[in-house]
Amino acid sequence: MCLSEAVGTAALVAVGLSIVIFDEGRGSPLVSILPSVGARRALTGGLFGATGMAVALSPVGRVSGAHINPVVSLAFWLEGALPTRALMAFVASQLVGAIAGSVPLLAWGGMGRSVAYGATAPGPAGDGLAFLGECATTFVLILLVLSFVGHKRLRPYTPALFPFLYCAMVFLEAPWSGTSTNPARSLGPDVISLTAHSYWLYWAAPVVGTLLALAARRLLPVLSDLEVDVAKVAHFEQNLLAGR
Repeated sequence: MCLSEAVGTAALVAVGLSIVIFDEGRGSPLVSILPSVGARRALTGGLFGATGMAVALSPVGRVSGAHINPVVSLAFWLEGALPTRALMAFVASQLVGAIAGSVPLLAWGGMGRSVAYGATAPGPAGDGLAFLGECATTFVLILLVLSFVGHKRLRPYTPALFPFLYCAMVFLEAPWSGTSTNPARSLGPDVISLTAHSYWLYWAAPVVGTLLALAARRLLPVLSDLEVDVAKVAHFEQNLLAGR
């Protein structure tokens, strides 16, 4: 399961950030085809989310549940669906996978360097708005994931959330923080570009957003009765962590 989390996170970073570099990097042919900056952001977010969906639906997702994000694992742990030992192992695997998945991004050369290989960084408005943006987007991500997983009829459609959700979030929020919602996704390009890009923020804000989402799930009457009894975002026909 840890190997699957590492491979899945590596795939998300390698493919997802290659999309970011191709869409936004210096000399991108997409600029002349799609000159609107907002439209390119929406396309980039949608394709990044589709990459996450593909990982979730793949055999990798079948093995580990395709968290591919430390705060998703944290949310499942707080719900009691993921054992503590598994949480620590999953997070370590995701961080290692993100670094490994970033190494192929070096092949983009100058085009990759022009956008720091897809790194997330606070926008001109500064760290404060970036922190709020990461809190808000992570809050929405975690609340929707838990709501879908906890609702038996919606559960099978959980992976389909990601393309639409990231399309909207990147379009609306990327100018503030780059829209990470994932400490592992932000770690990889920071390592290969040898620049921290306020990395502390991309841990602190998603964790706060996750805690707020858990609080909202317990306080909102329409969500409080949902039971999140499995730590997966796809392949719900089996739970490899059951009884551990």
